[in-house]
Amino acid sequence: MFKHILVPTDGSQLSQDAIKRAVAFARETGARITAFFAKPEYPVTYFGEGALIDPTTPEKFAEMADQQASEILDFARAQCAEAGVECQTLSTTSDIPYEAIIEAAEQAGCDLIFMASHGRKGISGLLLGSETNKVLTHSKIPVLVYR
Repeated sequence: MFKHILVPTDGSQLSQDAIKRAVAFARETGARITAFFAKPEYPVTYFGEGALIDPTTPEKFAEMADQQASEILDFARAQCAEAGVECQTLSTTSDIPYEAIIEAAEQAGCDLIFMASHGRKGISGLLLGSETNKVLTHSKIPVLVYR
C-alpha cells in the first residue's frame, strides 16, 4: 500500500478538503504526508502605454510568497498533527505547478500524489484544473484525484 503521499495545495477550500481526506487516508493506511505548495515566481512587468508599475520588489514579493506558503502549509501541518500522521512540508517557486508537483513527489520519494481536481474559480480555476490534468498525464507516480 502507499507509504508516502504528496498532497499539493493552493489554500482553496477544495484543497483544504482534499488535505483532510488525504490525512484520513494516510491515517488508515499508515502512510506519511508531504504537503506541497508551489509559490509563484516574481511577475515580470512590461512597460509601455497604459502599464502599471508594481512597487513590490522581488525580495518583498518572495517574502510575501513565503508567508503565504507558510500559512497554507500550516493548515496541512495542523490536520496531520491532530490525526497523528507524520507530516513534512515543502514549497518551491515555480510558474509551472504541475512540473513542480511531480518533481516534489519524486524528490521526496512519494509513492502517491493525492490532489484536488480544482480549487480556484474563474481563470485560475481553469489553470489549476488543467494542472491536475497535466499531473495525471505526466506523472509516473500514481495520482488520486479528490473531488
